[in-house]
Amino acid sequence: MVTRIKVSSKNQIAVPSEVRRKLGIKSGDRLLVDIRGDHVVLMPEPKDYSERLYGLHREIWEGVEPQEFVRQERAEWQK
Repeated sequence: MVTRIKVSSKNQIAVPSEVRRKLGIKSGDRLLVDIRGDHVVLMPEPKDYSERLYGLHREIWEGVEPQEFVRQERAEWQK
């Protein structure tokens, strides 16, 4: 979805209502601004970062026994 907006004389922008509805953005919510190359990415700030990150990249740990992994890592520190 591409939407055109205009920067005001005070260098402000308004997030279009369709975008706000789709992302669940309400008045008073905070947005994160990320610069990626020559693009600006706006995204809603998570209300709870722990909840947002829970389970992220869980596939990396499939089949790995946590205690054994930590034991091996600590053994590497001793070398």
